[in-house]
Amino acid sequence: MTRVMVIGNAGGGKSTLCRTVSRVHALPYHAIDQIQWRPNWVPTPEAEYTAQHERLLSKERWLIDGYGSWESVLRRLDVADTVILVDHPIWIHFWWAAKRQVKSLFVGRPDGPKGCPMFPVTIRLFKMMWWLHREMRPKLLQAIEEAIEERRPRLRLIHIRSPRELRAFAADPV
Repeated sequence: MTRVMVIGNAGGGKSTLCRTVSRVHALPYHAIDQIQWRPNWVPTPEAEYTAQHERLLSKERWLIDGYGSWESVLRRLDVADTVILVDHPIWIHFWWAAKRQVKSLFVGRPDGPKGCPMFPVTIRLFKMMWWLHREMRPKLLQAIEEAIEERRPRLRLIHIRSPRELRAFAADPV
């Protein structure tokens, strides 16, 4: 486990899990949101985002959390040795994201993009979550399946489908 891609809908516990996996496996942790957004939710220009993403992928060891552009998801999938897919039922993602949004009013979000307040984008977040679930999740599952078929056994999939599975993996992220 040296090039780890962590992906799934918002509010699923990915960032918390990433901090644990990063610590246990001594992997540099990178959140896509940090390179995808500039202050006030201004998107990073595509060429700059792609260059930064490619720099991360060129390293021997990494843990990358998040979506970003579809092209970058596929690129990460090409070079990752491990995919951790956090894929709870959608209502759990919505509930946990709602709690995180309210909490952000009081303590901010230390792992969020710099200069991007969370609460004002709550409606946009929930619309994006629904779109990711309905439109992108099936594409992602298909892309992962194809990558596994092409690279078996060099690509490991850890498919986390419930909070119980998330807690179990976080307790022993091997």
